[in-house]
Amino acid sequence: MPRNRPLVVVGDTLLDTDVEGQAHRLAPDAPAPVLDVAEEHNRPGGAGLAATLAGAFPPDAAAGGSEAGPEIVLVTALGQSRSDQTVRDLLTPRVRLLELPLRGSVPVKTRLCADGRPLLRVDRGGGTVGPVTDEVRAALAGAHTVLVSDYGRGVAARLRAELAVLAGHTQVVWDPHPRGEPPVPGARLVTPNAGEAMALCSGDHPDANGDGLHGHGWRGAVLASEWRSAAVAVTLGRRGAVLARPGDEAPLYFPPLQEVDGDPCGAGDCFAATAARALADGALPEEATHEAVRQSGAFVAAGGVRNPALWGGVPAAPSAPPVTKTDDARALAASVRARGGTVVATGGCFDLLHAGHVGMLQNARRTGDCLIVCLNSDVSVRRLKGEGRPITPEADRISVLAGLDCVDAIAVFDENTPERLLRELRPHVWVKGGDYGTERLPEASTLEEWGGRVLLLPYLDGRSTTALARRAAGHHGAARPSGLEQSS
Repeated sequence: MPRNRPLVVVGDTLLDTDVEGQAHRLAPDAPAPVLDVAEEHNRPGGAGLAATLAGAFPPDAAAGGSEAGPEIVLVTALGQSRSDQTVRDLLTPRVRLLELPLRGSVPVKTRLCADGRPLLRVDRGGGTVGPVTDEVRAALAGAHTVLVSDYGRGVAARLRAELAVLAGHTQVVWDPHPRGEPPVPGARLVTPNAGEAMALCSGDHPDANGDGLHGHGWRGAVLASEWRSAAVAVTLGRRGAVLARPGDEAPLYFPPLQEVDGDPCGAGDCFAATAARALADGALPEEATHEAVRQSGAFVAAGGVRNPALWGGVPAAPSAPPVTKTDDARALAASVRARGGTVVATGGCFDLLHAGHVGMLQNARRTGDCLIVCLNSDVSVRRLKGEGRPITPEADRISVLAGLDCVDAIAVFDENTPERLLRELRPHVWVKGGDYGTERLPEASTLEEWGGRVLLLPYLDGRSTTALARRAAGHHGAARPSGLEQSS
């Protein structure tokens, strides 16, 4: 992302206060615990926390991150109370702050915590957001990516007209709230949590009232259609997230990298901030969601908003152990799965490997912790494509694929489709080129046996094995190969 194009965070900032202490006795006049206060901490919440997190990630935490990272601009509403000044003092060293006037005071959320566990929350404050300034309009017009952190307090509603125009040509990530307004049409990614998605989703479905992955994925697809957004990532807390597109019958599940116990306060802001930063650095929504699941899990594991190191920089998510290229695809899949990683597989003939193949394989590898290629054998290719195919024999196709850094293992199969092999590998994700369109892939039912998901990734336009072979044959006056093949 060009350094002069900032990531702009828009939304309602809160002042979060944690009053920490111990509670070992009840009050004599009521059955209520007595908190012996030891210390008190203030921090920005809501959009203020999201902006802080977006600017605090190390440059390589988001996929393809630029060396210096983008400038973070926060557009929010602040008043003139002591609480508002506390928020300014907390934010000014970390982000460029652009204020809308607030008639009233910033909302203050105070948590009373005993031994790190919340006992009670007290909310106070709030106000009416004033008019949009020219400085804010200019910042939005110059943004590369915009994250809307909507807490239903009026900032997103005040800027809705500007955001609606912006979504037509700028990446917009929207973190919604049931009390707020729906995302503007054209948002690149919307990030409700499971409870918010259930509250916001209209309609009825057999899985809609449950908490299964199919139900969450269905709600994500319905909301993506209703909101006319490119994709919806429904966050599931310690269970990860599901990513769905409008009308999607096969939403993609992103399991967590590790089991995490800890205070989840701020994890949703971390997820949205990570996804926005990753998209700003050129990631696909699938890559951004994968990175957001990883980083928000690490955020909670490191102590979340209570982590003292947070305000000096967010601790980077632990990198997955490096995968060594291997000839044993089955052992690799078992090893990655055993340590909680995500196994990704794809398949095809890969005859005359071209730029479309390479781009798809690189993107597929970024969605998980290893990539296994299920390769059609020569017998299988000939049965599918006819005489004269494959153009490149099996051993050579294996050698070329093995030479790609993004491919960790290759497994050959003789059948028309790799269902038997997939049952041995049991990948979390099955990736195919997007030229398959919306038709249901034959492997989808197999993946569903163990909760796996199908992910379609686009190919580069105009690049296919058959097209290359036909051009070559036409140039030399040879017979053209039969069969249509862009997927392999």
